[in-house]
Amino acid sequence: MIFIYNDYGGTHTTSLAAAYHLNKLPTNRQLTKEEILAVDYFDKLNTSDMGKLIFHGLDENGNPVYTIGRGSSKVVVPALENVCLILQDKYQNDEPIVFSNTSPTVPIIMTIGGFLSKRLKLSFIGGPLLVTGAKQCCSTIRELVLYTKQTAASRSGSESVIVMENKNFSP
Repeated sequence: MIFIYNDYGGTHTTSLAAAYHLNKLPTNRQLTKEEILAVDYFDKLNTSDMGKLIFHGLDENGNPVYTIGRGSSKVVVPALENVCLILQDKYQNDEPIVFSNTSPTVPIIMTIGGFLSKRLKLSFIGGPLLVTGAKQCCSTIRELVLYTKQTAASRSGSESVIVMENKNFSP
């Protein structure tokens, strides 16, 4: 199984989701500023990194975990889904691929912080807002990751690509 967490920029909620998925973060409390800033790729990717699959590691079951920033495009995930289906068919590979959208977890303060930090290059203002936003949504991201893992584990055998919009998750 391959897990791919996606959102607009691919550097905030996706990075947190990947870290939770890989058991790199505590799950019994709110994260500290230091823990958030130490997450791989958190606020470290740029606009030029959108569309790139970023490998974060293998989970406890040996499944690779990736993230991707899709920007404002509504076609990135459907295009990737179609490419995956073509490759699975061509190479008779039934390795399930799960796309899980982390965008619904983003609080407004994180959106503002990301805009200031990444687009306007004002990380001294945006950074603290991102940390505050991450603290607000970390429990929701944890729940989303758990839901993603449970959905993947309970999939029907015929589903080779699972796209999860996760609209029921919000901070």
